[in-house]
Amino acid sequence: MAELEEIAININSIEDTEQIIDQLMANYSDDVLHLVFSYVKNRTTAEDLTQEIFIKCYEKLGQFNNKSSIKTWLYRIAINHCKDYLRSWHYRKINFSEKILDYIPSKSKHVEEEIISKNVANSLMSAVMSLPVKYREVVFLHYYEELSLANISKITGVNSNTLKTRLKHARELLKNNMKKEV
Repeated sequence: MAELEEIAININSIEDTEQIIDQLMANYSDDVLHLVFSYVKNRTTAEDLTQEIFIKCYEKLGQFNNKSSIKTWLYRIAINHCKDYLRSWHYRKINFSEKILDYIPSKSKHVEEEIISKNVANSLMSAVMSLPVKYREVVFLHYYEELSLANISKITGVNSNTLKTRLKHARELLKNNMKKEV
């Protein structure tokens, strides 16, 4: 990965930028997709947002100043993009519409599809996904991405002591949610 950071310093042409973005996508696309999914809770939307994030990285690559690792920079862009999406009018309208549809009985779903979807749902994952964003974010980055609290602090811009507190509260919430299911 040091090779990628050395290349980032010497961006002289569009070909260099494309080569770096190709490397970023090869190395981090799955990680970014999982991070985005932890925010939006919808696979299709997460895939769309991930593409938008890499487009944004392509456009902003010249602004990367090596003050952090390229992965930290990429995650910061992804997190900001997700937060912007969650604040957007489009998301709020679509989310509200989907909630209304949940209360209207659907004739198009088959019983088998409903059973399969319930079996696929993992209780721990659903418990994590039900956490508020500020807790879900730290849980995802700490446990799934295995980042230290110092790195998470760099990515999110949140004090590491605040992150420790959020992680503690998230664990307590998960513990309580899991006890309720058992």
